[in-house]
Amino acid sequence: MAEISEIIETNIQKHGMDRNALLPILQSIVKEKRHLSEETLVQIAKSLDISSAAVYGTASFYSFLDTAPKGKNIIRVCKTIVCDMSGKDEIMATFEKTLGIKFGETTGDKKFTLLTTNCLGWCANGPAMLINDEVYTDLTPDKVREIIKSYK
Repeated sequence: MAEISEIIETNIQKHGMDRNALLPILQSIVKEKRHLSEETLVQIAKSLDISSAAVYGTASFYSFLDTAPKGKNIIRVCKTIVCDMSGKDEIMATFEKTLGIKFGETTGDKKFTLLTTNCLGWCANGPAMLINDEVYTDLTPDKVREIIKSYK
């Protein structure tokens, strides 16, 4: 794995040192390190010569930029009204029962983190979710249990 300073420098070379480089740097670090630590946010701020508050504000605004450690498999269930009308609550309950955790929590073995997210763009096939970068649609409780088994 690359060091944080290497990721920042690579992105500065590619995107420059202005504020427009911030989001690609944050995304690259999350992709490589899985979350953004407080120390990392400070290091980014120093490298781009912007305030730590501005860096944290950007990082905490976007739901896919995690500022706390998460499980190996991050499950994001769409929480829009369309998925709600398609049975999202039953899907969420199935996840909680199957994994033994509530939304916003991570399993004790750090294998799964349960989150909700805004629209995934699969409204015609709801309820929908992402596990890491993999999209799953037309969810049913049985399908959820099968998917979870495939990750264990």
